[in-house]
Amino acid sequence: MSRIRFETGAVTEMPALEPLLYELQRPGRTGRHVRGGEEADALIPAAFARVAPLPLPELSEPQVVRHYTHLAQLNYSVDAGMYPLGSCTMKYNPKINDRAASLPGFADIHPHQPDETVQGALRLFHELQELLAGISGMDFVTLQPAAGAHAEFTAMLMFKAYHLARGDPKRRRVIVPDSAHGTNPASAAMCGFDVTTVRSDGRGNVDLDALTAALGDDVVGFMLTNPNTLGLFEERVREVCAAVHAAGGLVYGDGANMNALLGVARPGDLGFDCVHINVHKTFSTPHGAGGPGAGPLCVKRHLEPFLPVPRVIKDGAGTYRRESLIEHPSSIGRVRSFGGNFGVLVRAYTYIRTLGEEGLVETGRDAILAANYLLALVREGYDVAYERTPMHEFVLTAAKQKTQGANGLDIAKALIDEGFHPPTVYFPLIVPEALMIEPTETEPKETLDAFAAALLRIAKRIETDPKAVHDAPVKAPLRRLDEVAAGRKPVLRYRPG
Repeated sequence: MSRIRFETGAVTEMPALEPLLYELQRPGRTGRHVRGGEEADALIPAAFARVAPLPLPELSEPQVVRHYTHLAQLNYSVDAGMYPLGSCTMKYNPKINDRAASLPGFADIHPHQPDETVQGALRLFHELQELLAGISGMDFVTLQPAAGAHAEFTAMLMFKAYHLARGDPKRRRVIVPDSAHGTNPASAAMCGFDVTTVRSDGRGNVDLDALTAALGDDVVGFMLTNPNTLGLFEERVREVCAAVHAAGGLVYGDGANMNALLGVARPGDLGFDCVHINVHKTFSTPHGAGGPGAGPLCVKRHLEPFLPVPRVIKDGAGTYRRESLIEHPSSIGRVRSFGGNFGVLVRAYTYIRTLGEEGLVETGRDAILAANYLLALVREGYDVAYERTPMHEFVLTAAKQKTQGANGLDIAKALIDEGFHPPTVYFPLIVPEALMIEPTETEPKETLDAFAAALLRIAKRIETDPKAVHDAPVKAPLRRLDEVAAGRKPVLRYRPG
């Protein structure tokens, strides 16, 4: 048996699949085979030379390569299987988009280059801004935000600037639904605002009466995800926006689920003042594991003066350039270095231009179709949180299974034994034992059938042998961690022996 240590978890026992690098090392072994290496070391200035070697494992190059290759083969990836992660859109993305982002003209430039030397990149920025404005029904776009949460923060800064510019400094409160992404209230709080939460009604919409009661002349705005985190389209979204506007507030659209709206609706037409788009989700960048994202913020004309700078414009001569704070004195300024995660934006541009308008519409409809088809298959084994037609994702509740001896986490772990990545569990928080599932538009019918069959097998197993499900996974390289020990006695670093 070999012991594996996790950064935030306890030590667990497992079969010896892959030793640690420190267990593979041998004193004096090296991966360097360069003639004259010792003489080269002597050329290093004394002030920069190490007095003692780094405490790193001593290994040959093949050992290092094989170690990480073996670990990679244990990893789950979208190239190997389905990610049914609700609210995350972990879909398969065409490899041509990665190819475009790695072209030398995009990959080898530097953001400090003069505008005249990066006209192609600036043209891509400008055209992507126009494409996203059209898709969202908005008037102007900034590509600076690094991800959706960063766009939320940017929007809250713009809301603050908007109200101050109108001589209305008393507005200090932001309203969010109880089904909101956790980053919504966090972004508002980071801008110094107080947060008021309003409940959902029995159909999974914002309770309009509760919202109306919460409105007042101190309200900055309302943050709304549509489709919401229950996978449901807000049935009274125009009334919600109108109520907030009547109170002098602004409506922020969390566009995390924008892939469900393509060809269906535009936030700008529904009454939103702005919306962010997680282009790394809707428009193609394999994300997760802390990888880079991008969250362009699309706004209506009345918020345009407060957009971050620099902005990319096209002048009368057809030249692209970046405008500065001098040209936009009301701007909230720069919210991150340069123009955003450029490679992610290149992938989004490639995806949109490749599919075209008809392809994007088909993408949105396929996402909705896949979710509703999968829901129809699993209804016989699980209860549905809200009995409504969902959009691109849906939420089941394992409350019934919990009374039989296995909970939502157990079901997620059992799916690993079935060869599938688990869905999101215990979110949204307003649904007990939530299983939030999004099949995405990229999975074929055969995969959806197999995933549904796996969920139904697990439900049947819980009826007769819940302990077997509670012990899952039993076929994976690692068994379930002792979560209590991981929380109370975490092993945060490697220690020899």
